[in-house]
Amino acid sequence: MHRMYFLTGLALLLSLPSLGTAQSAVPDAPATTIHSSSDLVVVDVTVLDSQQNPVHNLTAGDFKILEDGHLQTIKNFEEHIAPISPPTITPIPKLEEGTYTNYTPAPASGPLTILLLDTLNTPTDDQIYVRNQLLKYLKEARPGSHVAIFGLGTRLYLIRGFTTDLDLLRTTTLKTKPDTSPLLDDTVGNDATPGADKMQDEANKLAGATGIGNTPLEQARKAAAEQMATDEQVLQLQARVHYTLDGFNQLARFLGSLPGRKNLIWFSGSFPIGIAPDPSLKNPFGAAADFSDEFKDTVTRLGRSQVAVYPVDARGLRTDPCNLAGCGVTGPAQMKAHLDFNIELSYTHSTMQSMAEATGGRSLLNTNDLVGVVEKGIEAGSNYYTLTYVPANPEQNGFYRKIKVEVARKGVTLAYRHGYYSYDLRAQNHRDRSKVASTAGPEAATYNAFNAAMMRGAPEPTEIVFLASARPSTVDPEPAVAPGNKVEPKVKGPFRRYTVRYNASAANLDCPATLDGVHHCALEFAALVYDSDGTLVNSQTNAVNAALAAPSYKAAQDSGVQYRQQISVPVSGEFSLRVGILDLNSDRVGAIGFPLAEAAKLTPVSATQP
Repeated sequence: MHRMYFLTGLALLLSLPSLGTAQSAVPDAPATTIHSSSDLVVVDVTVLDSQQNPVHNLTAGDFKILEDGHLQTIKNFEEHIAPISPPTITPIPKLEEGTYTNYTPAPASGPLTILLLDTLNTPTDDQIYVRNQLLKYLKEARPGSHVAIFGLGTRLYLIRGFTTDLDLLRTTTLKTKPDTSPLLDDTVGNDATPGADKMQDEANKLAGATGIGNTPLEQARKAAAEQMATDEQVLQLQARVHYTLDGFNQLARFLGSLPGRKNLIWFSGSFPIGIAPDPSLKNPFGAAADFSDEFKDTVTRLGRSQVAVYPVDARGLRTDPCNLAGCGVTGPAQMKAHLDFNIELSYTHSTMQSMAEATGGRSLLNTNDLVGVVEKGIEAGSNYYTLTYVPANPEQNGFYRKIKVEVARKGVTLAYRHGYYSYDLRAQNHRDRSKVASTAGPEAATYNAFNAAMMRGAPEPTEIVFLASARPSTVDPEPAVAPGNKVEPKVKGPFRRYTVRYNASAANLDCPATLDGVHHCALEFAALVYDSDGTLVNSQTNAVNAALAAPSYKAAQDSGVQYRQQISVPVSGEFSLRVGILDLNSDRVGAIGFPLAEAAKLTPVSATQP
């Protein structure tokens, strides 16, 4: 039997630091807590003078904010100044054996910095250059910055969690190795596609110097070969856009519960076109490849999580081929290279600018000083103003709304997100929930937030903060798996059954009330067992709907939400467990992964114990 229940006096959950969303505060001033909701728009604004230095001591009266040209009333206003000394972090209290949490300690004030090393869109040579520049930056960086390093390949992965230990970050960076992208041709270092050059060569051969290619049949073959090359490039580029958006979506969910602004420094050597917030831009892939829903969801979550993206072109200052050899002298081949260079540069820099403007960051272009670029980005993103307003137009129709911020100060430059999509994330349903257990892997074709969260080794999203524990349910092994488990066909027993207990913060759950005052919670709990090779072994997924009268809902808010599952694990071998919660009303997720070696040594509990 699987049931959700609410208990009082949950010391473990309540001993954690506050799980609410709080804004960073001016040093030595009390923190202002801003609770984000679907009708409250939060806009972080950086104000720089003509020397690109932060401007301080502005007041709410100095700002005007407009939405689609209509003046809005500023509800909350706060200035954030980079702390002089490192802000303190309250550590996680010591947890009982076999108990884990996805709570991520973060400073109550001061921004967080995320360095994203994009190997999916970056040629190998440029990855090496980025790594060397990062090592230089970490050697010279100001102590006290809270920095995490992520990698983006065909999936997002955490390289090093938030820390102020620069020596540890340098050691971690030294251990990172270049990873060849399966979707780039490293021999040219651009947006070419593996296989495309070979197809183009075949097309060229058909019209080569031998005179072949003059007949209608041979011309048709040439056209077909060229089309194959083009189709292959489009498919590979589509995949890059999907993987990139998926990674950003995961990052937004990972950072969801952490307070204040997050500055995401995105090092990429080839920004895929098609990631752009402006709905008026033409889709380069045609109607068959519509990324609008995924893009809306991703950008909205980045905005709700206060993530500002700073794209950095890892290729540095690029040189036009015509500057190396006079196009007018050497002929049409060089002229074509010149045109291709400028078109590609225009597309990629436009993409960088669009992503930065969509999230309130800045695009950092045409420089070989990546160290200075990172320092400037972090400095700008550490000194900012937070403005909130409730839109005068409450309709949530999914349309893009433009934001304009004005400041009564001459000679300044502003950076803020230039718009948002006016829709409720709760209304979005892009997933087949019946496939959570079977498709929770990198081979899943369509992006599914819960599937991504449940992948072994993936970053642990914090949109729902919870505790999880695992203990053996019985002393003796069993020949079959627990009821409801979906064991993979080749997996053999005997099995040891484990009791998995969840304890979630109700502050992160969306349980809307009906007119009778009853709150309706809809949650999905999943426990997945992986072997040492990362292969899915067994899974258990349960959907739970609870209608809570006012007293029960108050108890849930005060004490948290608890749930229990049974999952079976083969006796022989090394295994890990990935447990997660999906709020079906809000699409928020939380997940925790941990090895089962420690849990296997604990005293068994009765499977029927409440």
